[in-house]
Amino acid sequence: MSLVFALGALGCEGQFALLACGPDVAIAERAIDGDTIVLDGGERVRYLLMDTPETGECFGTEAALFNRDLVEAREVGLYYDDPCRDRYGRLLAYVEVEGVNVNRLLVELGYARVLYIPPAGSDRVDEFRALEQQAKRERRGIWAACSLSR
Repeated sequence: MSLVFALGALGCEGQFALLACGPDVAIAERAIDGDTIVLDGGERVRYLLMDTPETGECFGTEAALFNRDLVEAREVGLYYDDPCRDRYGRLLAYVEVEGVNVNRLLVELGYARVLYIPPAGSDRVDEFRALEQQAKRERRGIWAACSLSR
């Protein structure tokens, strides 16, 4: 079970709980695809609240290349929710680079769809769903290039 510290208990204001899941800062050694990276220590990180097409699927290569250009060989900030890991043992995190939330950006630009697996991300799922709806309306990325059922 994760060790959880409420930010309020530390005298900090904020909407996130600080979880001792993994590093809070690391170098993204490489992007595996549009929603998963490997950190310099070998740890795999799966982005929270979103899912990109796999390579070989419509817009999968574009999502992977965009993610690679954003994070590869750069210092990233990592913010966790509970649970810290998925069923494959990957860390689950929001990833930031130079103050930009990569998860949010990928959904906003249409490289990703919302993927909500409760309880992780419950405090931000509505925000991400609104971004997805806007990307659909504006036919960005996968919403213009691919035939999607949702």
